[in-house]
Amino acid sequence: MKASQWPFRLVLGLVFSLTIQSHASAKLQGTVKVDGSSTVFPITEAVAEEFSKIQPRVRVTVGVSGTGGGFKKFTVGETDINDASRPIKDKEVKVAKEKKVEYIQIPVAYDGISVVINPKNTWVDYLTVDELKKIWNTGSKVSTWKDIRSAWPDKKIVLYGPGTDSGTFDYFTEEINGKSQASRSDFTKSEDDNTLVQGVAGDEGAMGYFGFSYYIENKDKLKAVGIKNKGAKAAVAPTVDSINKGTYAPLSRPIFIYVSKASLNKPEVKAFVEFYIQNAAKLSKETGYVPLPAKMYEKSLAEIKSVKTRVL
Repeated sequence: MKASQWPFRLVLGLVFSLTIQSHASAKLQGTVKVDGSSTVFPITEAVAEEFSKIQPRVRVTVGVSGTGGGFKKFTVGETDINDASRPIKDKEVKVAKEKKVEYIQIPVAYDGISVVINPKNTWVDYLTVDELKKIWNTGSKVSTWKDIRSAWPDKKIVLYGPGTDSGTFDYFTEEINGKSQASRSDFTKSEDDNTLVQGVAGDEGAMGYFGFSYYIENKDKLKAVGIKNKGAKAAVAPTVDSINKGTYAPLSRPIFIYVSKASLNKPEVKAFVEFYIQNAAKLSKETGYVPLPAKMYEKSLAEIKSVKTRVL
């Protein structure tokens, strides 16, 4: 090769290298639509914020319709991802099949539904599962704290809880009352857990329940109640350790995101989901939840990467 050819080859090689680098660092664009659980919302919101730092041209919208409300949109193809604080129900699976919506279930963290009271409540030391059922079950006659234990004050009990579209409501009613959706109806309902926090924090006689992260975020305004399970020697409070070990029973549970396989054809959605799985352990811990074992994240990531996508 003649010496005079070197500059041209070097320039050509440099141009080729820069072109490859440009493609490798190309920014994605588009929209990722997420809806569903208020319990999973803090993690998804945190992931979306971190993802926007590396992909600023991708808009991630995160709605809070409750797990059930989110599935109503997801199973007809209106959203890419559904945040879910419970597994998908048979009736939701049926709708998804009818609408030809295929999906992947991805566990992202552990949660412990936290039963909370006002910090001024000095009489409640713990509650048993049977007492929770007595308070919350269909047809409950409990109207004062004295109705639960005779030694407690004859003070009105004011109840706050998730709406009926909430996965937390489904899980709590099934575990405590024995049937999903079985509950007294005379309580303040909201899909927004912050509304429940404000309600309990503002009334000495109040009680509510919601995801662990909302308790952690507001523990200066609330008091978590230890739960004594049937046959247990002592009550257990919701903590990272008790949720992780499953000793906070029966209110510990995994929480999920559901991802549409069709949406994975969009590069921005697939990149977001992969980023979510890779960062779920760190961000779930930062938002007050308990990370899953590393192998579970690795399995989910491998499943997403194995999905064959096509150019839309």
